[in-house]
Amino acid sequence: MSERTHVTVSVTGVVQGVGFRPFVYRTATENDLAGRVKNTGDGRVEIVLDGLQADVDGFLSALRTDPPPLARVENVVVEASEPAGLDTFEIVDSTDSSGGSGSIPPDTAMCDACLEDLRDPESRFHDYWATACVDCGPRYTVIRELPYDRPTTSMDDFPMCADCREDYEEPSDRRYHAQTIACPGCGPTLSLLDGDGSARADGDDAIERAGDRLADGDLVAIKGIGGTHLACDATDPAAVEALRERTGRPEKPFAVMAPDLATVESFAAVSDDERAALRDTRRPILLLDGRRTDRPRWLDAVSPGLHTVGVMLPYSGLHHLLFDHVDGPLVMTSANMPGVPMATDRASILADLDGVIDAALVHDREIVMRCDDSVARYAGGNRRFVRRSRGWVPESLPSPAETDRDVLALGAEFDATVALTQDGDVVPSQYLGDVDNPETVEYLRETVSHLRNLLGTDPDVVASDLHPDFLTTREAQKYASEGDMAGPVQVQHHHAHAASLLAERERERGVVIAADGTGYGPDGSIWGGEVLDATLADFERVGGLSTFSLPGGTAAIEQPARSLASLLDDEARIDELLVDRGALATESEAATVRRQVQAGVNTPATTSAGRLLDAVSALLDVCTDRSYEGEPAMKLESAAVDGAVLDYEIPFGTRDGNRVVDTRQFVRDLDALAGDHSTGDVAATAQWALARGLADVAVGIAADRGVDAVGFTGGVAYNDAITRTIRERVEAAGLDFLGHDRVPPGDGGIAYGQVAVASVRD
Repeated sequence: MSERTHVTVSVTGVVQGVGFRPFVYRTATENDLAGRVKNTGDGRVEIVLDGLQADVDGFLSALRTDPPPLARVENVVVEASEPAGLDTFEIVDSTDSSGGSGSIPPDTAMCDACLEDLRDPESRFHDYWATACVDCGPRYTVIRELPYDRPTTSMDDFPMCADCREDYEEPSDRRYHAQTIACPGCGPTLSLLDGDGSARADGDDAIERAGDRLADGDLVAIKGIGGTHLACDATDPAAVEALRERTGRPEKPFAVMAPDLATVESFAAVSDDERAALRDTRRPILLLDGRRTDRPRWLDAVSPGLHTVGVMLPYSGLHHLLFDHVDGPLVMTSANMPGVPMATDRASILADLDGVIDAALVHDREIVMRCDDSVARYAGGNRRFVRRSRGWVPESLPSPAETDRDVLALGAEFDATVALTQDGDVVPSQYLGDVDNPETVEYLRETVSHLRNLLGTDPDVVASDLHPDFLTTREAQKYASEGDMAGPVQVQHHHAHAASLLAERERERGVVIAADGTGYGPDGSIWGGEVLDATLADFERVGGLSTFSLPGGTAAIEQPARSLASLLDDEARIDELLVDRGALATESEAATVRRQVQAGVNTPATTSAGRLLDAVSALLDVCTDRSYEGEPAMKLESAAVDGAVLDYEIPFGTRDGNRVVDTRQFVRDLDALAGDHSTGDVAATAQWALARGLADVAVGIAADRGVDAVGFTGGVAYNDAITRTIRERVEAAGLDFLGHDRVPPGDGGIAYGQVAVASVRD
């Protein structure tokens, strides 16, 4: 017969706020074990077990293999001692926190059980938008500090009624210690306001009236879990156009929320992987292929000039109830004006969106920390995060190196995130947006402060981009000068991209293609089409794209035809492309651009793959003016999706003894091809040649230096055709291809790369 034992079990991972203690209670009682379980202030769960050794073994097996759906068990430490003669098992109060630390659970979509309650007329949660249990609902966005208990969240403003208290205190109930438990009698409430703040309806009536307003073509702000959406009827071109005019987004694609998967499949192609991702409890926005023979016309208004459309399914009770009163999909885009973080409360919604919205559907639960929707797409056969945010943040990522130093990294400027290390892991923040003005700098500071408080981490060193004019670089200098952090450790932009990829894939070294729009090079030029021989600690630039210029500097980013002028040498052809097509306003402006190129005045040097793709987009008259980040290259990708790659020999040259793709000859060749071939074919050829050229350079370097892996990172890695071409070339050479899955290849992954570099540098 098995002997009796007494053990203390310490569990780390995502184990607070995910129904872990009720799971422990049920598992312990099922195994006839006595003892107790509690959350600790450092994010662990501590379990005491008293009983037969065989029953303890059965408990530990279930703990490791069958935890609750939202939990992630990372480490289990067991210490045995003499039996204590306990005869009951109980859940005890959490250990008080003195600042908190540990893993914080992310927000998740409403689970099927809560959705069933919401639909059940016999349930007291019937038609209640804010119902949640231990398996679903808001987490990160309502937590003020750890341990994750109701008094440390914004739900503390809503005392539980007797019925909710009974569920909360019953260990066998799935709402046991569900900190966001609420019902119509005690939980947060809804209101519908006019754009001027006048109250129009409350409760269930507010949802129905909001649906009516949307059906009538109004623009409605909808406060959700981690922020606010601007919503309108996606199938109403007039409403979509009004949204564009009022927000100053003339061409930017809008995300769409559809009521169910069947609706999504009525306007977009959905693969098995994409279907699973849409249904995942994290509910990201997924960029799907919107090409269909019966493509609805409203897609052209929602996603102009693109073959993709961003789609998500409902993830809150409010969304599900709203679709009871709305037919078809809704535009759901972040409720912020350019340069201003997303509105999260009634006052900011009405103030920031004055003149934009016709109505606002709001609730009275505080959003402690805003968190935008996550965005992903499948490129080259694998998932790529465009934004890693709601649903994933603040889950940790593996630390790339063992170090005693804690690091704070502030990322780049655009699509920024920050990241901190804690107990050997890296915790990236939610998507912050473009940190280029005082409002977004303040948002960055709030996020850093909030995460430091929650994680209980005190960084030893701060890391930043190399660019001297980035506001994030200046913030890093302030953290270093005003506090006790060392640094800043300045990390070259493309090295950070490469390091994020190597760290994610747990590689010490790789030849990495880093292709994006803008990165400050150590030589003072603008890099962006690089082949690097990289480790976490250092890198060598060993190839890439040849240098060209950006006439007018930042003006060339907004007007891709300026870059095109620097890549062509035929004045008549430049005038034809720049003036006759309307890419530039006048012949005088075109002449000024030519003179800038000839004299080298205000023409920063660049190797940017993003700017090269922009120039090709202008050459083919696909996009001559950029109204949002990535627009010319994204529209070029859409123009190329049905094109055929032409027979073409890639031009190469040398720079500093390294092999590079000759960008000038490349563009001139494409100009010649454009005279005899379709736009789609030339666009497809351009993408293939860029990808194949960079891949040839990288594969050659890897072979010469005995490196067994070639990676691809940077914003251009979102392009499906380019990613596939590089991957096929690398794998055909017998090398390992490294691509991202858990970290955005774009600038949202820069902070993770900065942590990796700062962790290993002396």
